[in-house]
Amino acid sequence: MKPLIPSHRQRGAVAVAAALSVLVLLGLLGVVIDLGRLYIVKTELQNAADACALSAALELDGNANALTRAENAGIAVATRNLLHFQSEPVVATASDIRFSTVLSGPGGDNSVYLTQAGGAAPESTYVMCTLTRPGLGMTLASIVGASATSVAGRAVATVAPAQTACAIPLGVCQKGPAPNFGFTPGEWVSGRFDAGGGMTGSFNWIDFSPPAGGQSELAGLLAGQGTCNTNVTTEIGESGIMGNAAARAWNSRFGLYQGGGGNPQLNTAPPDFTGYAYTPLSWPAQSNALPHFLSPSRTGNSSYQGNAATGLSISNAYTAASPSDHATYGANRRLVVAPVIDCAGWMSSPTVPLQGYVCVLMLHPIGSPGDVVQMEFVGSASDPASPCATSGLAGGTIGPLVPVLVQ
Repeated sequence: MKPLIPSHRQRGAVAVAAALSVLVLLGLLGVVIDLGRLYIVKTELQNAADACALSAALELDGNANALTRAENAGIAVATRNLLHFQSEPVVATASDIRFSTVLSGPGGDNSVYLTQAGGAAPESTYVMCTLTRPGLGMTLASIVGASATSVAGRAVATVAPAQTACAIPLGVCQKGPAPNFGFTPGEWVSGRFDAGGGMTGSFNWIDFSPPAGGQSELAGLLAGQGTCNTNVTTEIGESGIMGNAAARAWNSRFGLYQGGGGNPQLNTAPPDFTGYAYTPLSWPAQSNALPHFLSPSRTGNSSYQGNAATGLSISNAYTAASPSDHATYGANRRLVVAPVIDCAGWMSSPTVPLQGYVCVLMLHPIGSPGDVVQMEFVGSASDPASPCATSGLAGGTIGPLVPVLVQ
């Protein structure tokens, strides 16, 4: 028989085993806790990367400053997000945003994505946002040797036709087949504000929800975003007469506001980035005003230049927003999506189906509901280079372009 080990020699072994077990359990618990924390931070970063890519993609219209605008939009939206249990802001810089003209290279190679500083093409149609939180320290998991790690989120977005759109209540009268429906980009089209152009004009004011609605509904759409649930084949009806309430809502997009309760105001009905008006007096060419509108009008946040310069009869009751107001409150409010309709169809039916969507530039404010309104036809809203911004459900074929995640 082997001699028995004295009990006093066993007591220390049990204590060591218990201590080691506790350390292992703490380490395993730490791994679970820290992995959960990493997952949450990664989810927060992914949400920020998604928002960054979608916002940047909306600016990819092929113009010379598109990448700069895309970078600014992506950074602005990404940095509004918080991470690490909402305790710290997301950090995003221009180096985190890259562009490409194709979704990916051979075999999914992402080296085709370049930063603007690295030579990305201005006509890029895809944007990749990669956001990182480096040096995320471990807590209890450090017991088992885990060290600080980096967490990242990545998203790729582009623009694609929507099933629905945010459109103003103005139907462009179809003159020909899609995609431009008989119009030439840069062409000015005219109609009366009070009842549109009718069958002989270029557009008509429309009711998206016939037979309900009326002037107050249309005024609300002009002061707001427009109707955002229309789709091709939606039946729409004529709206009738546009009155002063609708005129005030229209003019708010040019930074012109009247006092009084219920009227659109700067903080509730934002203007465009510029109120500069294009009329036969201020723009004698009466075509192709879009380049000037984008720059220098928008980039300089130009205000409405006054009746003497435009030949309009805008009431003195209106106050014009200042350049700083346009810069602070401005949004994309004059490059708008408009539905295309067969105006002749109203001869035989109170409603007509929507044919498609186009992009138009609102050229000038109006003095009274009876005034003639001119707009510039920009092109199909489905054109990849369309500068019209909208929101809607992706997955359409001829709807206006909306940003969508593709990776």
